[in-house]
Amino acid sequence: MLVLLVLTHAVGKVRVLQCAVVDRYPILHKYLHPGDLIISAIVSQTFFITSPKDFKCQPPGILSEFSVLMPQNYQHILALAFAIKEINENPRILPNVSLGFHIYDSYLNPRLTYRAALQLISSRNRFVPNYKCDIQDNAQAVLEDIHSDNSQLIHDLLNIYKIPQLEPVDFKEEIHDQLLKSKLEMKDLKNKENPTIEELSKRIYTTNHCWYPILPKIDEQESVCLTLSFLSLKKVPEQMGYMYMLLYGPAPMMMPNTQVPSFYSMVPNETHQYLGILQLLLHFNWTWVGFFSMTGVNLEWFMEMMYPVFSQHGICFAFTYSHSNIGGYDYKTDFMKRFSELYEKMMASTANVILFKGQARCIMGFRLIQIKYMMPKSKGKVWIVAAQMELKTYDKQRGWDVQIFHGMISVAFHSNEPQGFQQFFKGRNPSSAEGDGFLREFWAYTFRCAFPNSLLGNMTKVNCTGNETLEDLPAYEMSMTGHSYSIYNAIHAVAYALHAMHSSKIRAKMQGERRKLKNQQSWQLHHFLRHVSFNNSAGDQISFDQNGELITGLDVINWVTFPNHSFVRVKVGKIYPQALAGLTLQIDEKSMVWHTGFNQVQPLSLCSESCNPGYRMEKKEGEPFCCYDCSSCLEGTITDHQDMPDCSQCSAGYFPNNNKNYCIPKMVTFLSYQDPLGMSFLLISLSFSLATVLVLGIFIKHHGTPIVKANNCNLTYILLISLLLSFLCPLLFIGKPEKVMCLLRQTVFGIIFSTAVSSVLAKTITVIVAFMATKPGSRMRKWVGKRLSISIVLSCSFIQAGICTIWLVNSPPFPNVDKYSMLEEVVLECNDGSPIMFYCVLGYMGFLAIASFCVAFFARKLPDRFNEAKFITFSMLVFCSVWLCFVPAYLSIKGKFMVAVEIFSILASSAGILASIFLPKCYTILLRSELNNREQLVRKKSVKNLNSHK
Repeated sequence: MLVLLVLTHAVGKVRVLQCAVVDRYPILHKYLHPGDLIISAIVSQTFFITSPKDFKCQPPGILSEFSVLMPQNYQHILALAFAIKEINENPRILPNVSLGFHIYDSYLNPRLTYRAALQLISSRNRFVPNYKCDIQDNAQAVLEDIHSDNSQLIHDLLNIYKIPQLEPVDFKEEIHDQLLKSKLEMKDLKNKENPTIEELSKRIYTTNHCWYPILPKIDEQESVCLTLSFLSLKKVPEQMGYMYMLLYGPAPMMMPNTQVPSFYSMVPNETHQYLGILQLLLHFNWTWVGFFSMTGVNLEWFMEMMYPVFSQHGICFAFTYSHSNIGGYDYKTDFMKRFSELYEKMMASTANVILFKGQARCIMGFRLIQIKYMMPKSKGKVWIVAAQMELKTYDKQRGWDVQIFHGMISVAFHSNEPQGFQQFFKGRNPSSAEGDGFLREFWAYTFRCAFPNSLLGNMTKVNCTGNETLEDLPAYEMSMTGHSYSIYNAIHAVAYALHAMHSSKIRAKMQGERRKLKNQQSWQLHHFLRHVSFNNSAGDQISFDQNGELITGLDVINWVTFPNHSFVRVKVGKIYPQALAGLTLQIDEKSMVWHTGFNQVQPLSLCSESCNPGYRMEKKEGEPFCCYDCSSCLEGTITDHQDMPDCSQCSAGYFPNNNKNYCIPKMVTFLSYQDPLGMSFLLISLSFSLATVLVLGIFIKHHGTPIVKANNCNLTYILLISLLLSFLCPLLFIGKPEKVMCLLRQTVFGIIFSTAVSSVLAKTITVIVAFMATKPGSRMRKWVGKRLSISIVLSCSFIQAGICTIWLVNSPPFPNVDKYSMLEEVVLECNDGSPIMFYCVLGYMGFLAIASFCVAFFARKLPDRFNEAKFITFSMLVFCSVWLCFVPAYLSIKGKFMVAVEIFSILASSAGILASIFLPKCYTILLRSELNNREQLVRKKSVKNLNSHK
């Protein structure tokens, strides 16, 4: 509803037309209450469906049209009257000044809404627009009906009048040219200096294929009188005063409050209402919904303004339908059939939730369809509507079924119960409510009786006595609705603003306050309305924000219907003012009632079944984004909520469980002594170390025997000590990695192994040099001795030590926590720092082994009883085979098993050298000692020479 504040400074002179005006559309229902200041209102208690008019015949009167009574709307009238009564009885508001009101019925009809609006600028008893002879009838404010389409008609009328204060926005051009893209060029007609009678009377207001004539099509003489009155108004706009607008009900969707400074919205606008609806959908996880609008402009507004917001929050639409032919003849004929087709499509949709946008009378269309076309009962849908729509009882539909809307949810204007309102309601009586032209129709419907000469006809033969009482009505039927509460607050806001303005003048001048108040300029009221703030009798604070919108919330209403065709609204939740932008909802789910088709179980409205944790959504080609298949997460990824678009990796230190729906902390692991594998390597390492010590002891004990002397005992001792240290190297690899351990692990291993292999290489080279030196005149004799072998060992070892030094200086190994290599384990390891240096150490060690193998291979057939070249060849073959296999195994294995592979290679290659070279010698020394003497050696050599001479 709009509250148009019209503070009139003076009534100008207009040219009085001397022609007879026949008012064929009189206002049948009105409520006039006198007062010093008048607040007018245009409400709707009766709905007239008028037939189209032409100039071929004289139109019939209004009483010949089809009418429908909406008795619940009588509460709107009582809310205004109760607010005026409270203000007049309150000595602290407008003292010594009484407020009155003029209420007219708009009949929810564009033509009749214009008729009521023109009455506001006419005298009380004469319908001559812009002519008033009684200053006391001048309206200080106008409350306009909540019906948004008709609200826009009022704005069009004000544009015709060229009132300057209504020109901040070219409202007609904004609607027609930008949104509706009308086929009619309204600007051509508006810019004409002298439009013809036919052009003016046929001027069209459109709501996207809904064509409404602005003026009643009356006969030519009446058109002349009315048209000339319009032209006179255009000449004296300053005489109409200034206007401010308080929006009771949502602001027109195409006219933001910020563009019109004189607009004050008494309720959250339509955008906020649909943000509240969005929060409802998200709360119940309804992502697959339908949208139906009675008018195309509503659908265009929704698709442009709200559809992107809904989509961003994961809501997609199974359908978006609109039916715009709802006026005049089409409403009674073609509309019903076409709408029933849409109804069947909506009922067949897989979406269980439908957003229904329209007016309260749209509900009547559904009920008409069910009766006329005997539509099957719905299997169950959740209807969600904004504040404009609500279930109403109509006089001609008292017994109509409303079960289709059982469990409907509406985002309604916030309401509360002012003190004394129900007592005021119950005290109404036709005999005591003087001037109330609406009460008789409400009374007749409520008590199923009739008054003589009823304007809308008698539906029953029982006469009303006037002794009936409203005391017996249920309390919920008298509770103030959100619409009525907004009217109540609007009246108080105007009164407090007038009082503030009046008080400011009283402080300036103590005399003549009543006269001063009546002569105030309306632009002065704007400041006071902007800053008005008070608590009403219900305890709610009333104030406006910087955009001129009342700071208030929304109620969530659950509609419950009964088999006897009655219904009740149940408040189940609320959206608080500060939560409108943040989309926060408070709702009592236990109090919710659902359609019987859902068996009182919260409905689901999904295009696809929810993907459980462990699965991700995979979009279906050609389907809306909320229609998808469920695919299992890949190895190593999870989803821990339903309907996740993508799987995610667990954070460092965690791994997915088997169902891939949550992460488990990884177990910290390393090759420890308590580990069976670590314990096994420890025992093996100690065993081979002990064996090496035994071999070393045997060689030391038998150091004087030929077999020990023949193989260079110094190199043998170096080799055995190197092997002993090699067997102990695994101790650096077992246990929790520490900084010192990581620094020594690879470098000590590389140097020790290089020393061992270089000792083997020196032994082989020594054998070859010794045999070459036995030839007469050989220059190799100077190389025979310890100097050569020691030089080979030291030089080869120093090269490896240099490589390790460079490694430690540039990129030293360090302790590291590997959280990613193993799926279920966090591995504590030594990072090599520089893999290149690590492979350089291995490469150099391999080079020495290959060199030893080649030299030993060529020396294997030298004629010496104790020649060990054959054993060295075999040992190097084992050594090279082990380390060649180590490289691919080391690269393909992760975690503590990398360490295990290196330990195994160290033990295997060391054991191969120990067994291949020293096991035969120990066998000879311990078990075949007779072969380990000089005589046996000389005898065997003599026999071999004798055989050669023969």
